[in-house]
Amino acid sequence: MRTSWLVVFFVALALEILWSSRVSGFYGDSAAIESVSRRGAHVGIVVPNMYEFTPLLEQGRFVADATIPFIDIGGRRFHIGTIHGKRSIVVISGLSMLNAGTTTQQLLDHFRIDVVLHYGIAGSSNPSLHIADVSIASSWIHTGLWYWQRYGQGPNDELSLEQNGDYTRLLGNLHFGSYNDPSNENSDNKLGHIYFQPEEVFPITGTPEVRQHAFKVPVSRTLYETAQRELMNLELKACLNSSSCLSSEPKVLFGLTGSSANVFLDNAAYRTLLYDKFGISSVDMESAAVALVEFSKIFPLWFPKSHLDSSRLATRKANLSSSFAPSPTSLEARITPTRRSNSATSRPRTR
Repeated sequence: MRTSWLVVFFVALALEILWSSRVSGFYGDSAAIESVSRRGAHVGIVVPNMYEFTPLLEQGRFVADATIPFIDIGGRRFHIGTIHGKRSIVVISGLSMLNAGTTTQQLLDHFRIDVVLHYGIAGSSNPSLHIADVSIASSWIHTGLWYWQRYGQGPNDELSLEQNGDYTRLLGNLHFGSYNDPSNENSDNKLGHIYFQPEEVFPITGTPEVRQHAFKVPVSRTLYETAQRELMNLELKACLNSSSCLSSEPKVLFGLTGSSANVFLDNAAYRTLLYDKFGISSVDMESAAVALVEFSKIFPLWFPKSHLDSSRLATRKANLSSSFAPSPTSLEARITPTRRSNSATSRPRTR
């Protein structure tokens, strides 16, 4: 009797897996994927949420395919169409690193993709960046993989499994005690140290089951240089309308470093630590996951980010992103480019 129940269980599990990963959409089966793939390679675009996808739709820049406008795979909708005549597939990943990574993997597994673009909004940890600036990062770091040391130990104490190469102290640590409130005599805490860790990666050029480590993941040099050449002289609009303007002209900045973690980072002290320790300018919740998937597959990737707040204003009681992002349309208005005819864009100081 036990064996029969096991058989039933595993059959039910297999059916559930097949059902959850089913392909649907205009044709309702995998023929749609094959049809799209036969057309040639596409630009893959991974967007965190509908808020950031809506401007593409409202401005008419994304034109849905007339015969196969979308394909649903495993709970996600892959929009098939063109942007400025270029074959494109746009998918909404959802919030966080896990969603961004798995969505990117689905995109690459099911479709012919020659380049991946991930765009969206981000916070700033670089004091020289302003609201509505657009950063074109040259590398991304996942700063959400930690080794949290027990209380009473410090930088001179070896971490568990450090000898095996599982964990390291080389990338630096966050000491909570360094951020105590000096005006409070009882502000000491027992949170100790957190050590930043690199990701374990298994690139397709490596040996299967033999791990490598990656902390700062570079973007595609070709795509980065193309973006630099095409966007260096762009001028971004400072006003939504006659009554809503930014205090300074937004700009496009190159050569920065971004970071991601499963944290909505609205803390000025931690942003300052990331900037001082790693030279990180942009902080979000998805980009590094996409970068790590592409890094493992040796695939071209590019990440433009529009900043909706400033590290210099992060000490205020209220986060400003909601004030400066009232609607998807206004986001599009802020980052709509026009050609700049004079000097090149200035660059912020990085360390």
